[in-house]
Amino acid sequence: QVQLVESGGGLVQAGGSMRLSCAVPGILFNIAVLGWYRQAPGKPRELVATYSKSGTTTYVDAVKGRFTISGDNRQNTLYLEMDNLKPEDTAVYYCNTNPAIEKSWGQGTQVTVSS
Repeated sequence: QVQLVESGGGLVQAGGSMRLSCAVPGILFNIAVLGWYRQAPGKPRELVATYSKSGTTTYVDAVKGRFTISGDNRQNTLYLEMDNLKPEDTAVYYCNTNPAIEKSWGQGTQVTVSS
């Protein structure tokens, strides 16, 4: 089992910004694509963005131009910079590999965007 730990969530006003962090076992930066996921109330968990060690990134259409995923394997940390946040971004955010390692899901970090 590997442990990924999310942090940085909280309450933010619409239009604001927030940066999430994820502590990732260093080896995963070399062997796996990493991703940020989110789950809103009443909805299934969805993939938001992915990151590979080469620096290649992908984003779901809903967050393109607003979210930026990045990684620092020297610090074993994956980041999600979220700008121009909208109420519909409210969700619990998780980090994992892509495809996800099912046993590695953590508690996530709650992001609440007020209108």
